[in-house]
Amino acid sequence: MLQQKPSNAFIAASWIALGAGMLGFLIGLWRAEMQLNEKGYYFTVLMFGLFAVVSVQKSVRDKLEGLPVTEIYYGLCWFATILSIVLLVIGLWNAALLPSEKGYYSFAFLLALFGAIAVQKNIRDSRNSNA
Repeated sequence: MLQQKPSNAFIAASWIALGAGMLGFLIGLWRAEMQLNEKGYYFTVLMFGLFAVVSVQKSVRDKLEGLPVTEIYYGLCWFATILSIVLLVIGLWNAALLPSEKGYYSFAFLLALFGAIAVQKNIRDSRNSNA
């Protein structure tokens, strides 16, 4: 089955979403007045979340295309994605931050996750359209 190549506008928008979410989150951490271990926690949650959503996107797509995906891996991908979001929520819930800062980190995190999913999809679609 031949996939249509994503438009350049959608590819650009996806990379911008990923970059804006990640850079916004990381700049917020850099400038935050919190201990280094707290910054490390939020950085690790971001990286874990990005890896998890890319794994979810890949495993969902593999299943749709009839490629073998074990149920344990598929389940772990979804578990890791949900866990990364839960860990961010728990961290922010207990953080001594202003509500506006908590909202900033939440939306930067979600934008980065969306961007990572879209970039992964575009890379795969572009590769498949050239095959």
